[in-house]
Amino acid sequence: MANADQLPRRRASLELLRAEASDELAVVIAERLRAGEDPWDFMDDLPTVDELVVFTLRAENIEENGGSRPNAARHYRVLRQIALEYPPLTHAVWRLLGEANTHRRWDATVRVDAAS
Repeated sequence: MANADQLPRRRASLELLRAEASDELAVVIAERLRAGEDPWDFMDDLPTVDELVVFTLRAENIEENGGSRPNAARHYRVLRQIALEYPPLTHAVWRLLGEANTHRRWDATVRVDAAS
């Protein structure tokens, strides 16, 4: 009999992940509005629901692998695996992989340090 720690962790359904991401975005938007920010100034900077789901799944993968930030190759593999496991997220994954230097502060693109 296999140890429970060795069993693969079962992820939530995509519908649940999207619902949670939608709730998170709603909270962020409400907080920024309460702070007096103009939605025309910040709405384009926020991730979409699917992008937020991808980032959540990516964060879970990083945590499961000791918490170390992935290099560019691992980042690509992790996002590609997310697209394979959740085909409806494929568009968001490829959009995120294609945005090397976006204006968005939350962008998870892996940048190579000059010291490397």
